[in-house]
Amino acid sequence: MRRALTRCPSFVSAAGSFVALAFVASSACLTACGSKARPPQTVAPTLAAPSGVEKAALDTSVSPCDDFYQYACGGWIKSHEIPSEESTWYRSFSVIHDRNEETLKDILEARAKGDVGDDTYGKALGDFYATCMDEAAVEKNGLAPLEPWLKSIREVKDPASLTKLLGKLQADGLGMVWQFSAGQDFNDATAMVGMISQGGLGMPERDYYLDVKTPKMVELRAAYAKHVADMLVLAGDTDVKAKAAAKVVLAVETMIATASMSKEDRREPKKINHPSTKVNLPKVAPGVAWDSWLEAAFAKNVTSFNVAQPDFMKAAGQMIGGKVSIADWKTYLRWHLLRQNASELPARFVDEQFRWRQALTGAKSIAPRWKRCVRATDAALGEALGEPFVKKTLGSDGKSTVVGMVTAIEAVMHENIEKLSWFDESTRKAAFLKLGKIANKIAYPEHIRDYRGLIVGRESFITNTINASRFEHGRQINKLGKPVDRAEWQMSSPTVNAYYDAQLNEMVFPAGILQSPFFASSAPASTNYGGIGMVMGHELTHGFDDEGRQFDADGNLKDWWGPAVNAEFERRASCVKNQYNDYVVLGDLHVNGTLTLGENIADLGGLKLAFKAMKASAAKLAPSPSRGEFTAEQEYFVGFAQGWCGKLRDEALRYQVATNPHSPPSLRVNGPISNTPEFAEAFSCKPDAKMVRKDRCDVW
Repeated sequence: MRRALTRCPSFVSAAGSFVALAFVASSACLTACGSKARPPQTVAPTLAAPSGVEKAALDTSVSPCDDFYQYACGGWIKSHEIPSEESTWYRSFSVIHDRNEETLKDILEARAKGDVGDDTYGKALGDFYATCMDEAAVEKNGLAPLEPWLKSIREVKDPASLTKLLGKLQADGLGMVWQFSAGQDFNDATAMVGMISQGGLGMPERDYYLDVKTPKMVELRAAYAKHVADMLVLAGDTDVKAKAAAKVVLAVETMIATASMSKEDRREPKKINHPSTKVNLPKVAPGVAWDSWLEAAFAKNVTSFNVAQPDFMKAAGQMIGGKVSIADWKTYLRWHLLRQNASELPARFVDEQFRWRQALTGAKSIAPRWKRCVRATDAALGEALGEPFVKKTLGSDGKSTVVGMVTAIEAVMHENIEKLSWFDESTRKAAFLKLGKIANKIAYPEHIRDYRGLIVGRESFITNTINASRFEHGRQINKLGKPVDRAEWQMSSPTVNAYYDAQLNEMVFPAGILQSPFFASSAPASTNYGGIGMVMGHELTHGFDDEGRQFDADGNLKDWWGPAVNAEFERRASCVKNQYNDYVVLGDLHVNGTLTLGENIADLGGLKLAFKAMKASAAKLAPSPSRGEFTAEQEYFVGFAQGWCGKLRDEALRYQVATNPHSPPSLRVNGPISNTPEFAEAFSCKPDAKMVRKDRCDVW
């Protein structure tokens, strides 16, 4: 319900993750990492069931060589509807997430009743969830919990007091205009620095403010202005005053958007690497009283920074220095205080916030309160909640199989690097070193995060959420000046996702995704590799995609590619970019091949790596039982595609294309499939088939 409280890599909004979904959960997991001096040896999972294909999901009226996504998923799409509270629904992610939330609900309801078991933080979990579920108390409290911040906003009188308040808001987890957190130094992966990055918008992206040509964007701007006004009326303004305030908010945010770096440029690590000292900050943003801001944000002792977007910060300083009036700043701050806390306020605010979400994503109804409270607890106390979740759900046999699959896929990547004809020897050696140093974290962390400083009571839900945000800010500040904690997780164990972090050079697979249909101990190697194996290959490829390849084995932003090799990679990557630029959805909306490049390269690489690992594993096993109509190779590709069976509302699809570095699901299947000769061979596709690209893209 509140903002996410976990660290994400600073240079990519999706964290190099497998999927970016609005419903991602959180919790805790184990570390299986270490350097590998030799190429890893293949470890094969046990084959069991004759087929892992869901035949009811197929649409056999369509040739797999014409539209493989429709062939693999058409039956599922026809027989399933998107739940009213959701904007997307997937056979894999959504179903697993729903199942995980039911488990988390059972855990939290028991903790709320006082049954804390042997949980380390069972009481805190129960108290947090209970206050969220206490709707009567939320209604009774009204806006009263926000009064200290509203009073502070009313008392702002000049740029100095405005700057000080912005620092205090940051310390309270209510960062406005720009954001501050701890992050790894791009140039020294062992060091943590203060990361200063752009923020301040109420709509998802700068294009929502600046795109005047797309009718839908114009429509959404009008809907946003109405949403701001309606929320302010609920807070006590007259209709006239609220509409005037909404115009001010939109004007201020448009100035912020104009100064913001584009989402495409934010994917370029070198464009957001701007080291600065504390002494130099006033030169970066002259209008900001940095000493005052840092002291209020409890960061006065921080000496090293990375100002990710210097032009933005310079513009923000000018706005604070007088380009925006103090009266307009007060209006802006009051709005963002309401916006950021609406989920914890009485129902009238929650419902109005949902109406805006409806405009963005097309969801028809709000999720039941218990789901929203599970998600809020997970965001605030994810690793604490992960402890009982893992005990309830994870089997040791399954984990050992997953470890073996990761090892097998890394072995294939080693073999690929060894055989690449376009690599020179120095680049090949550096690539081997990077591959050998990748740390693998599977299922849950070794140690639960220390939440002892977090105050959680039964008095007020909004107080608990702000305390959680304040605690997280303090945790981030505490990292600065200390060595990088390479044991930390950025996703909790119930999360149905996975990620690669280039600065840590690690892959992470939470327990949440290690479930059917991605993975099952009883399923054959073919569909396990097509499911979770492809996820593993995808994350591994992120280490060598257009972003990840810019970091060396230790996580430093460093050029380690020979000039000719670099040029060849750029040529190969441009093939992928152009392929996805040509895709159109909703009739006239082009996919952004630049924004989605890293994920598309990872999909293509992941599909190929997992296929080769599956073949190598199968060769080491006894002959499998009869599969009937499918070969092992066909099962692999169908298993992969069926992981992406899904439906999106038009609004959600438009939102994804506008903001998300992941391509729409049908293209995440048909895009890489059409570049894969092994697929064409498996399904006997002719050279002129739609699923066989004439100019195939091949990166890894």
